[in-house]
Amino acid sequence: MQIDVLGILDVRENGVSIAPTAPKPRQVLALLALHADQVVPVFALTDELWAGRPPRSARTTLQTYVLQLRDLITLALEQETSAGPESAPRRTAKEVLVTAPGGYMLVSGGGTSDVREFERLAGTGYRAIDAGDFKEASRLLREALDLWTGPAFADVQTGARLEMEAKRLEESRLCALDQRIEADLRLGRHRELLAELTVLTSRYRTHENLHAQFMLALHRSGRRGEALEVYHRLRGTLVRDLGLEPSARLRRLQQSILVAAPESPLAAEPQPSATAPLAPARVGGTARYA
Repeated sequence: MQIDVLGILDVRENGVSIAPTAPKPRQVLALLALHADQVVPVFALTDELWAGRPPRSARTTLQTYVLQLRDLITLALEQETSAGPESAPRRTAKEVLVTAPGGYMLVSGGGTSDVREFERLAGTGYRAIDAGDFKEASRLLREALDLWTGPAFADVQTGARLEMEAKRLEESRLCALDQRIEADLRLGRHRELLAELTVLTSRYRTHENLHAQFMLALHRSGRRGEALEVYHRLRGTLVRDLGLEPSARLRRLQQSILVAAPESPLAAEPQPSATAPLAPARVGGTARYA
């Protein structure tokens, strides 16, 4: 099975899509796919579908959605290629979408999941940063980020649980992006980062790490005045929108730029380990981890 949720939902069995077009069954599949090979409790599925206010027929209706998914799985299994030996056992729809005590489980059969691959690559990239191998870290984190084709569950009508999972995944993506940029800065790629950071700081108007990285990239490119302007613009946004001053770390960076010679490379302030808890970065008016 191939499972993709980092963008448009795409779940394939034997290369054939089993994703329904109807919104409710699609929600069920999305939650099962995200937690493939784990039992998703019935209460979690009903909460996702009906926001804590399930109708009396909720369990029966959920069973109907499961049957519809199994019908699609059956169609996919019927198109199984003859690549393997004819005597090889074939899975049935009930073996792919299992009824388990208290819930349901989508069995991937050792297939692929873009979320799991993203988490594997990002975790390896973070360890490379901790080891000081910034070139390998940049490569791994870039590869992890390339798995994203859009917002998670981009074409799924999300309830509370999928919405929460989408936000969690977005936090993970933003963390990987932040650390990939950090690795690129350590490699002296400041000029190559300017266009990307221009876009990112416009999108995440109160994200301090991204603004700090933009300031460093500008200063190292000989554009000290613009680096200081980025600080003042961020400070204005923080004060106006959140009633907060920039963090002590960002204020120290501003002072370093003020007193540094224009040609100074200005080293970045040491970052905490990417695998350790980070201080919250202010994003879009709320505290988020980056």
